Amino acid sequence: MRYRVLGGTGIQVSVHCLGTMMFGAVGNPDHDDCVRIVHAALDQGIDVVDTADMYSGESEVIVGKALRGRRDDVVLATKVHFPMGEGPNRGGNSRRWIVREVEESLRRLGTDWIDLYQVHRPDHSTDIEETLGVLSDLVRAGKIRAFGCSTFPAEEIAESHHVAERRVLGRFRTEQPPYSILARGIETAVLPVCQRYGMGVLVWSPLASGFLSGRYRHGRAVDLSTGRPALTPARFDPALPGNVAKFAAVEELVALADEVGCTLPELAVAFTVAHPAVTSAIIGPRTMEQLEALLKGASLTLDDAVLDRIDEIVPPGTNLYQPDGAWSAPVLTDPTRRRRPLADRAAA
Repeated sequence: MRYRVLGGTGIQVSVHCLGTMMFGAVGNPDHDDCVRIVHAALDQGIDVVDTADMYSGESEVIVGKALRGRRDDVVLATKVHFPMGEGPNRGGNSRRWIVREVEESLRRLGTDWIDLYQVHRPDHSTDIEETLGVLSDLVRAGKIRAFGCSTFPAEEIAESHHVAERRVLGRFRTEQPPYSILARGIETAVLPVCQRYGMGVLVWSPLASGFLSGRYRHGRAVDLSTGRPALTPARFDPALPGNVAKFAAVEELVALADEVGCTLPELAVAFTVAHPAVTSAIIGPRTMEQLEALLKGASLTLDDAVLDRIDEIVPPGTNLYQPDGAWSAPVLTDPTRRRRPLADRAAA
C-alpha cells in the first residue's frame, strides 16, 4: 500500500481509502461481516476509513464496532449535512446543527475525536463564515483534528478560503468530489483549485457508482430492481439514449484493461490516483470479495501511454453522466433564482 500526505495536515493516508456507505440496510446489513471487511482492509495497509452520519443510519455504528482496539492506528473521517430525522433544523451546515450532530457522530463511532470532519454538501441558507467558525471551534475543543468539504463547486471552495483568511478562521483542508473515468468534470476547475490551496482530495465513486465494475456491458440485460441500478435506474438503463456513450466507453475500457493485464475496476481506481491533485480514492465494497478484488490492483500504476488511451476514450474534463444525484445547485432547481420579477421583465 502506498501513502500520501493529506493536504497540509501532515497526516499520512493510504492511496486507497475504505468507504463504508454500503454498510447497513442500503448495502450489507450484516454488522459482523462489515466489521470483518474493515479489519481485512486495515490488515492490508488501508489506514483511512470514511463514513457519514446519514449512511443507512448505521454505518458509523458499524465503523465504531470495527475500530475498537484499533482506533489509534486509523484516520477516521465522517460527514455532516444531510437531514437526520424530521424537522427544519435537523440538517444543514449551521452552528446549531453541527454542534449537536458532531456529538451524535462521536457517540455512534465510540470515539473521543474525529480526524477529518467533512461538510457533506454546500448549504446556501448558511453563511460559510458560520460553518467555518463552528468547525474551527471544534478543532480547538479537540473534538476534530481537521475539517474539509465534499462535492463543493470550485467557486465555493475558493470563497471558503477567502473567508477563512479574512476572518482568521480555520480552512477546509480537504475536498471529497466524485471522480471516475466516466465523470471527469472536476478536472476543469475543482482539482486545480484544490491544488492552488494545497488541499487533500479524497475522490468518491471511482467505479462510477458500479458502472465500471464490469458487470454492466453492451448487449447484456440489466436488472434495474436490485443493487446499484435500483438506487439510480436511469443511470443503468441501456434503453435510455443518455447511456449509450457510457456503455460504448465501457467496452473500449474493458479492451484496454485486457491489454494492460488488469481488471476494469483496477484500471478505474488506478486512473483516479494518477492525477497529481488526488490524494486517495475511496473504495466502497459491500462484500469481502469486492474488497479483495479491488485491493489486488492497489499497486497498479498506469503509464502515460495508457492514460493517453483513456483520454481518447473519455476526453479530459468530460462527464458522461451527472455524478452527484444527491444535490443540485439551488440556482438550477429554484426558478425564482433565474428569473427577474415579472414586473421588472415587463418594464425592461
